[in-house]
Amino acid sequence: MARVVVDVMPKPEILDPQGKAVTGAMARLGFAGVSVRQGKRFELEVEGELTNDRLAQVHRAAETLLANTVIETFDVRVEAVNSGPSTGSGSGSTGSGSGSTGPGND
Repeated sequence: MARVVVDVMPKPEILDPQGKAVTGAMARLGFAGVSVRQGKRFELEVEGELTNDRLAQVHRAAETLLANTVIETFDVRVEAVNSGPSTGSGSGSTGSGSGSTGPGND
């Protein structure tokens, strides 16, 4: 089994009211000089072997369902699945891209 992560973010030219609200709250809490853009993270557990065809299916799902590509970009990457407890550190990433990369996209 493999874990595929899809990160979805608003495009840079799109206003991000949630990110602005978090940025303002961080400044009020003393975290000055920080700018926030808020997005979404999807974790997909893929059964069986993660082939290029399966990864292409995940990419198509991200493009057609998980992200609104008119106003959002997405990134598909494969993470190692650990059997131990998660530390939340974000380690274990084995690949990355930038929305328009991945199998089936030129």
